[in-house]
Amino acid sequence: MIELFNNWFIVPFDYGFMQRAAVAGLALSLAAPPLGVFLMLRGMSLIGDAMAHAILPGVALGFLLAGFSLPVMSLGGILSGLLVAGLAGSVSQMTGHREDAAMASFFLISLAAGVMLVSLGGSSVDLTHVLFGSILAVNTTALLLIAAISSAIVLALALMFRALVVECLDPLFLRGQGVRHGLIHGLFLALVVLNLTAGFQTLGTLMAVGLMMLPATTARFWSKRLEGLMGIAVLWAMVASTGGLLLSYHLSLPSGPSIIMLAGIGYVFSALLGRYNSLRARLYRHATPLETGETA
Repeated sequence: MIELFNNWFIVPFDYGFMQRAAVAGLALSLAAPPLGVFLMLRGMSLIGDAMAHAILPGVALGFLLAGFSLPVMSLGGILSGLLVAGLAGSVSQMTGHREDAAMASFFLISLAAGVMLVSLGGSSVDLTHVLFGSILAVNTTALLLIAAISSAIVLALALMFRALVVECLDPLFLRGQGVRHGLIHGLFLALVVLNLTAGFQTLGTLMAVGLMMLPATTARFWSKRLEGLMGIAVLWAMVASTGGLLLSYHLSLPSGPSIIMLAGIGYVFSALLGRYNSLRARLYRHATPLETGETA
């Protein structure tokens, strides 16, 4: 039994590439789920997906200029994401168009532009690497960059935490305290862009948002308190990232999709059997009055 446990859970991490992948996954698991919780509470769950594609043109342009240079590609992704967020907000204010609709429009434009740029300067392998990532290929430079960005996001969230909570619950009160709603909103979107830029190296631009949103939506079935939502989301993201790596190692599966699929399995399980708002909870709530009536 001990030997089986050792072979399944310990031996794979004897390899350097597995160690770096695990640390990168854990770093992203600390920073991404709290952002996903706030996106969910603000009714912006799909904005995360749009922002994930907004960084693609900048990443592709960095790839064209410097090849697979992570710092250059990351810088391009950050600038591209911030530009798209700014453009979507500007269009929304000037035209009255809903911000999510404007973001969706720019997301489609960004996705098409990014794919075209990568295709012009590389092969289908390069395009696959950018779109789907390769967490097992994370080197020391990428690991340091991911850890630095994740640490900065956690610190920024700690400093902005009260303002973000108040903005979700009562934005009018926040304005009454002299804090601009647009400033908090813009800083929050900037943190989302930073996180997605850190995640594209590991999960690619198409799946980086998965580690942000799936643990957050999973936690909603187990807690109604904000601290509970964040704690459960971070814990499940860590389990999914580490467990996905182990599954990919033992079953020869692609690592990124394994991580996201495991996170998705947790969501489906929670939707069926979770403590709050799950199928089990609803059936139990409907059955209880009937049993009470029968007893009476």
